[in-house]
Amino acid sequence: MRAPEFTPVVTATSPPTAGRGRSGLARLLVIPAAFAAIIAIVPLVYLAVRSTEQGIGAFWAEVSRPQTLELLTRSVLISVVVTIVCTLLALGLAWAVTMTNLPGRAVWQATLALPLAVPTYVAAYTWLGNVSNLPPFFGATGVLIACSYPYAYLPILAAMRRLDPQLSEVARSLGLSQREVFWRITAPQIRPAATSGALLVGLYVMSDFGAVSLMRYDTLTRGIYLSYVGSFDRTPAAILGVLLVLMTLVIVLLEMRSRGAVDRSVASARGARRAPIPARLGWKKVPLLFGLSLVVAISLGIPVVSLLRWFAKSDSFEGGELLAAARNSLTVSALGALVCTVLAVPIALLAARSRSRSTRIFEGATYIGHALPGLVIALSMVFLGVKVLTPIYQRTPLLLLAYVALFLPLAVAAARTSFGQAPPLLDDVARSLGQSPLSVLRRVTLPIAAPGIGAGSALVALTCIKELPATLLLRPTSMNTLATRIWTETEVADYGRAAPYAVVMLIMGALPMMILSRTSHR
Repeated sequence: MRAPEFTPVVTATSPPTAGRGRSGLARLLVIPAAFAAIIAIVPLVYLAVRSTEQGIGAFWAEVSRPQTLELLTRSVLISVVVTIVCTLLALGLAWAVTMTNLPGRAVWQATLALPLAVPTYVAAYTWLGNVSNLPPFFGATGVLIACSYPYAYLPILAAMRRLDPQLSEVARSLGLSQREVFWRITAPQIRPAATSGALLVGLYVMSDFGAVSLMRYDTLTRGIYLSYVGSFDRTPAAILGVLLVLMTLVIVLLEMRSRGAVDRSVASARGARRAPIPARLGWKKVPLLFGLSLVVAISLGIPVVSLLRWFAKSDSFEGGELLAAARNSLTVSALGALVCTVLAVPIALLAARSRSRSTRIFEGATYIGHALPGLVIALSMVFLGVKVLTPIYQRTPLLLLAYVALFLPLAVAAARTSFGQAPPLLDDVARSLGQSPLSVLRRVTLPIAAPGIGAGSALVALTCIKELPATLLLRPTSMNTLATRIWTETEVADYGRAAPYAVVMLIMGALPMMILSRTSHR
């Protein structure tokens, strides 16, 4: 496959070595990018083998069943609703904590990101423990909105922090209202971050298993699970997995088409920044503070208070097992974040600076696994471990490969947005001063993109801590994590014994988010 070629942003003023430098760097990046894409499409190979092993006739018979079409409709409905609500909510929250004189903005910025540390299966069973007879659709939708809006909030927050206030001030001086300034000046600049965040929310909702299962809302993911546990025939479940992949491809293509060249044009406007003049809220502070408090209470307060109450009622728990599970979760999540970040950087940089077809293929391939439930990813990795990678079967490296297939998009999306905000002109200037492509990457591009890359790495670590099906099937023998211990106890409805593990999981997720938020704010 031909290496992607970078398109210089400046032409007449570009140094003659800049284009060659970018092409050379692209050739270096294409190998790790291709390797990451191959890992991401392993589940596709598994699905292709399983879904067609009984012939095309059986495939179409399963797809055309009324039950399958109903599952597809339900999946699309809940994905669209949750994605729209989360994106709009994230826009409002990010605006409130960055563009206004809201009291305690730094505290709100960190607090609003904390629901990302709450697994959907933990949030769902705490909701069910407090509110009986929840309608399946509204219960699943509410839990998913409460747990997944930070996927859109964090990229939009980072983009708003980098906005040039001079553009808005000039527009206001020309007579535009505050609303006109937002839609004509601010919105185009944050559009790449908003579309990336909406993409992550949509993929997360399609792949969710915990909330829809506990709320008894039938989607493709729950249909896949019930097919796997209810039959020895894996073909119907694989066919449902193929439908999830097709939905993923549609969403990714729509996101790429919507994004277009906006992020490239915005990137060229980046430069030195000063703090913007916050909008004065006046009496509007009171309802805004109430709204923020309500979001935090629903998304964070209900799970935390419920867990603490069950923890207090628990008669006993094993401290040694709790510490071992916490240590194992911390180890595998840190390794998963490291591997995903290392593999995401080449893809993100190519996607931010290249328009080639191979780059679009690499980037699109990374999103495929994220739309599949962890159970399908785990079974595909079991298939790979038994057939090909026998030495690492039921060992940590195979679990890390599953994490790459599942969570690589989290790191790619965050890094891509940050690389898009690093002006290519700086690369050209560094190349004109005699720096090699790798030196420019290390000394210029990566430092500028570091906050976004760090945010993506934190997201991957948090999601690895929460991940259940792949960890349950692929973890080394006798190794328990916080997620597997929670699942073991909640299977027998022993919420008191599960509560300590869930509380530690929330703490482990909250601390990195707070540190990351403070570092990014500085």
